[in-house]
Amino acid sequence: MRNFKRALAVLFVLLLAAVVLFFVLENQQVVSLVLFGWSAPAMPVAVPVLAALVVGLAVGPVLGAYGVQRSKRKIRASERQAAPSGR
Repeated sequence: MRNFKRALAVLFVLLLAAVVLFFVLENQQVVSLVLFGWSAPAMPVAVPVLAALVVGLAVGPVLGAYGVQRSKRKIRASERQAAPSGR
């Protein structure tokens, strides 16, 4: 069963890599992005799209972990307030 899960994970990673490769190969049109007057150098459209994906994949778990920690702090604070004093 362990080998099956490992093989399934490898297959998924290979499939994902193939999809990304096909996306990059199909989106070779050159674009230049402009933001607040700053102009980025011309690059294939796949580059900023994949960069946005990577940034989103990095920011999402960080924000999720922050939310979990915040919830834990609220729970601990409410437990301290609800606990009777030792007197």
